[in-house]
Amino acid sequence: MKERIFIGVAWPYASGPLHLGHVAGAYLPADIFARYHRTKGNEVLMVSGSDQHGTPITLAAEQRGITPAALADGNHKIFLNSWEKLGISFDLFTTTETANHAAVSQDIFLTLRKKGFIYEDTVLQAYCPNCQRFLPDRYIEGVCPVCKATGARGDQCEACGKPLNANELLQTHCRICGKAPVFKESKHYFLKLSALQDKLAEWVKAQTHWRPSVLNTTQRYLNEGLRDRAITRDIEWGIPVPVEGYENKRLYVWFEAVIGYLSAAKEWAQNKGDAEAWQPFWKKDGGAKSYYFIGKDNIPFHTLIWPGMLMGYDETLNLPFNVPANEFLTIEAKKVSTSRHWAIWLPDYLSRYDADPLRYVLSINMPETGDTDFSWREFVRRNNDELVATYGNLVNRVLTFVYKNFNGAVPEPKEMDARGRELEHMASTTLTDVDKLLAECHFKQAAINIMALAHAVNRYLDEKSPWKAIKEDRQGAADSLYVAMSIITQLKTLFYPFLPFSSQKVHEYLGFKGKVEDCGWQRQLLPPGQPMVQPKALFTKLDDKVIEDETQKLGQEYQA
Repeated sequence: MKERIFIGVAWPYASGPLHLGHVAGAYLPADIFARYHRTKGNEVLMVSGSDQHGTPITLAAEQRGITPAALADGNHKIFLNSWEKLGISFDLFTTTETANHAAVSQDIFLTLRKKGFIYEDTVLQAYCPNCQRFLPDRYIEGVCPVCKATGARGDQCEACGKPLNANELLQTHCRICGKAPVFKESKHYFLKLSALQDKLAEWVKAQTHWRPSVLNTTQRYLNEGLRDRAITRDIEWGIPVPVEGYENKRLYVWFEAVIGYLSAAKEWAQNKGDAEAWQPFWKKDGGAKSYYFIGKDNIPFHTLIWPGMLMGYDETLNLPFNVPANEFLTIEAKKVSTSRHWAIWLPDYLSRYDADPLRYVLSINMPETGDTDFSWREFVRRNNDELVATYGNLVNRVLTFVYKNFNGAVPEPKEMDARGRELEHMASTTLTDVDKLLAECHFKQAAINIMALAHAVNRYLDEKSPWKAIKEDRQGAADSLYVAMSIITQLKTLFYPFLPFSSQKVHEYLGFKGKVEDCGWQRQLLPPGQPMVQPKALFTKLDDKVIEDETQKLGQEYQA
């Protein structure tokens, strides 16, 4: 029976380029999941977009002397180019600056206000006498009152992940001029999360399938008691607050950004020419499951705040089914730091290397249950030893040999021996196991299992040596080569969510038409006699010099 799957992916700030931490944290796992479900024949809607509002954009724009809109639009185009090159298959990647997103956000704001889940109050807002302006939260830094870390922002401490209000920080200073701000009273609207505490706690109890880290983090916030949070700010860039007297204020970015999942679905429907097409993915009676792929620093926004907003806004809408948040990716054993330029920028990587090797290395080392590290040495090793020498060499030597010795067509087998049946059984078991792993968002183990099958086929070929046997027993060679090709046919399906570009090449080399995902998540019959396409090497071996060259670039400012 077909499933309906909605996939929401974290909205990246359009203040700068994406780095590998973003890819490993949210975008690659989401794409693997989407490609898997499409291959299964399920209905999939995967959306995200550039988060074009908020202080990261205004800060970066001020530093460059351009408008926030110009900066955000430029980075949005870079995002789109990166997704295409990396193979991230969004059904829609939009922005928060669309009229549609503003309308949906304002509708949710007004509905929650009407129902009593949003109220007005006076808040102490940081004001910099030196800059003569109210300071949005990310313009303020200080010491975290919880963990005492320095450099905590006015909205959240990155060290401990605690959401904060600016007036809670200790030893505050303005990020622009470094002077201490004063706090003035300013009227703002607040989301009444405290009123949703019991309802959210009851809902969270049933989410036993969530990852332990996600469930534990969510429960910690519930145990501490949910606090009401301001959802408007004194800032000129963003979505206007649709209330008289609030002309110089905007909806706070954390409030309107999560609404993007719903607004993007509605925009996708409008683009299809069917304005109601979003409803089966969002309405409870549509039977869809909603998955949100994010980094661990965004857990409370997606397991408490967004579900709370949905509960208050419209109880007919789906709440998240799963939030498979990943941990962090470090680079050469150090935490990613964009300010210190300690990052590997995605556009920079894609300008010199292929997408599939990166997708593979990040998948086999995905930070699902704990932080993991990316090093150029490990990247080169896995590319050369696993992609080139194990999987790539398997495909190339078998298909090239068959193409040359069997008139460019799949050989006709006669019988399969016990060793061949054993390998076929392993392939069948792997398909079942990987199916379950991907359905439950265990991408790392799935990649490990698939590569283990490729290793097994290589061992089988070492035993059979059809390149030698063909001289004395052509039919015996054809039998063993057909077994290997049948498993390769299955490997291109198994690897497709992870390695879409090379899987499509293998699909075509074997003589199949159309797309890999059109053939379904099943054992695909390889027709004897099927004409093949002359194969070429799938992957490129990298020189060890890459390690030194790329490592030396770390810490240097990125030049687009």
